[in-house]
Amino acid sequence: NTTTTKTMLSQLSHLNRLHSCLYCVFFGCFSKKHIHEHAKNKRHNLAIDLLYGGIYCFACQDYIYDKDLEQIAKEEQRKAWKLQGVGEKFSTWEPTKRELELLRHNPKRRKITTNCTIGLRGLINLGNTCFMNCIVQALTHTPLLRDFFLSDRHKCEMQSNSCLVCEMSQLFQEFYSGHRSPHIPFRLLHLVWTHARHLAGYEQQDAHEFLIAALDVLHRHCKGNTHTYIHVYPLRNIWYVFGNTQSFPVFICSGVSTTIDPFWDISLDLPGSSTPFWPLSPGGDSGLVNGEGHLTGSTTLTDCLRRFTRPEHLGSSAKIKCGGCHSYQESTKQLTMKKLPIVACFHLKRFEHSAKLRRKITTYVSFPLELDMTPFMASSKESRVNGQYQQSVDLLNKDNKYSLFAVVNHQGTLESGHYTSFIRQHKDQWFKCDDAIITKASIKDVLDSEG
Repeated sequence: NTTTTKTMLSQLSHLNRLHSCLYCVFFGCFSKKHIHEHAKNKRHNLAIDLLYGGIYCFACQDYIYDKDLEQIAKEEQRKAWKLQGVGEKFSTWEPTKRELELLRHNPKRRKITTNCTIGLRGLINLGNTCFMNCIVQALTHTPLLRDFFLSDRHKCEMQSNSCLVCEMSQLFQEFYSGHRSPHIPFRLLHLVWTHARHLAGYEQQDAHEFLIAALDVLHRHCKGNTHTYIHVYPLRNIWYVFGNTQSFPVFICSGVSTTIDPFWDISLDLPGSSTPFWPLSPGGDSGLVNGEGHLTGSTTLTDCLRRFTRPEHLGSSAKIKCGGCHSYQESTKQLTMKKLPIVACFHLKRFEHSAKLRRKITTYVSFPLELDMTPFMASSKESRVNGQYQQSVDLLNKDNKYSLFAVVNHQGTLESGHYTSFIRQHKDQWFKCDDAIITKASIKDVLDSEG
């Protein structure tokens, strides 16, 4: 006789937490209770989480800890990492006696609902530190960083109190602890002053400068730790999360010379600045021009990006020696994106500093909830014909599409102003963070903000 074993598989993504029965060949999702139904009907009370390797007991209604099973999972994890070419040491969490005691006294798990406000917490202004608070709010609501730091994967080897990654880990714990009172970020401020001397002091600072300084320090400190991972990617390469790569092809004679330039964010000129600007798509407010020939009024983020990546003729005053004919020739350069990061940061250059001028540019820039960066990639076939952009439909790439989750705003003038931020808590829930005060915001509030 031939016995046919039927494998029942719930075809769901890993986001539904697929589990495998430890008694028979059955796979079911945890979130939609398919594995629960199987356990109840068959009285098979043990199942393993296929994503994280945890053992769930349906009799206890909780995940259970077993040293032998943990050791098996540890060995299998090492093998998997070796196959993926990651030669770093892997260490699992082994709870201390104190942690086991805490788990015994706190057996309940908090279920996150769509209207849950956990993760929302105000920050005390320590004296013109709104520039820091608004960026911290954006970073603590960055999904990839949140998932990493809340999984306790950072194992510090610096053996000092100067590690910014350790402080960020502590900040995430504070934000997601459930406490509602505003947090006092004095340790973070001290570390910022220690590692970025140009930001030290209580005078007003630039939020963009703080972001770049913070990413630089995080990058350095992550590189110093060999046990810091985001999934299979090392967080010591924080460049993987935020870093962009620009491509600068320079066309001269019949040849092309390309320069690759790494950068943290995309800084965009605005209409009304000393740099000439004009709209590149229908709908731009081209009727308002000031005495210097600069556009004022409003524009779009897409127009700013198109101007950022448009071809630029360098002219006779900037001739380059051609490697082919060995004579100096006029040339054309064009900036494009060679590689995009997971998290894209766009900086609108509202503060203008020059020998003759210091001012804030208040041009309104509209931005979308979803942005496709495909037209600005080095591999894109987009071309400008008769002043308009033409794009092939087959260029649309889901990997180049971004969803908005944070906006930092500056109110006031160059000499006296204040920073706030909008952050996305859940899919469609937005909140305004104004130092210690957190208030609900609408999508319209976010999209109407200056940016």
